[in-house]
Amino acid sequence: MTTSASVPTEPGDAISNGGTVTDRLVEANERYAAAFTDPGMDARPVLHVAVVACMDARLDLHDALGLELGDCHTVRNAGGVVTDDVIRSLTISQRALGTRSVVLIHHTGCGLESLTEDFRHDLEMEVGQRPAWAVEAFRDVEQDVRQSMQRVRTSPFLLHTDDVRGFVFDVKTGLLREIDPT
Repeated sequence: MTTSASVPTEPGDAISNGGTVTDRLVEANERYAAAFTDPGMDARPVLHVAVVACMDARLDLHDALGLELGDCHTVRNAGGVVTDDVIRSLTISQRALGTRSVVLIHHTGCGLESLTEDFRHDLEMEVGQRPAWAVEAFRDVEQDVRQSMQRVRTSPFLLHTDDVRGFVFDVKTGLLREIDPT
């Protein structure tokens, strides 16, 4: 696996030529598109599963779970928290695109463990407007996984709540540890 942190910038890269990171990404996409062939896939995930995970850059979900393009839906946000928007995405995933299973993945060393709702207050003081969203900070990652499982299992909008499992990914070992929902 190659990470962007381990990829040296060549003299011709956008960043070294005064471009931005976004310029570098667009150039990478042009190279990707030049060799791209339509895989002929449907939008429905082959494995009928949706994965909800933290946006942390250390989580390579496809590699960690042995997934291929088209296998699953992936919903990511700060903390992998099951918010109203995650329920919206899971509802569309299940009702319109046929998923039946939900896998929740939090991880060790999450940045939300070091934040509090004071973050919202400080932001309000800085910009003059209170965010409509909650930070959803937590101190106990296992308890937060349990709360996320409960939110999915009790949502009236989801058709399939019998196969909802939660895990903590260890960023040091790469292993998943399943969390008992009780």
